[in-house]
Amino acid sequence: MSTAMNFGAKSFKPRPPDKGAFPLDHFGECSAFKERFMECLRASGYESGACRQHSMAYLECRMERQVGPRRRAEGQPGGQLMANEPLEKLGFKDLIGEKSEAKPEK
Repeated sequence: MSTAMNFGAKSFKPRPPDKGAFPLDHFGECSAFKERFMECLRASGYESGACRQHSMAYLECRMERQVGPRRRAEGQPGGQLMANEPLEKLGFKDLIGEKSEAKPEK
């Protein structure tokens, strides 16, 4: 109610949060990664620590996928499904060495 009484105050201009908000994956580009993560959670009794590799892979997928011109034509904003962030800042510092050792085994 106090906000209604402040007629002379500047109006509030909302802005998106710095972290934690990103476009939905409407086209399912990363759904396979999400499904692997969810399967891991179910198999581990919803112990998320056991599924960190899958979580990291899902986030990497989101950072790699661009929202392209087709989507802009459909009214979606350009950019990525998720802003690029160093994996260390996302809590995966301990898994980065494991990932680089495991990659050449394709």
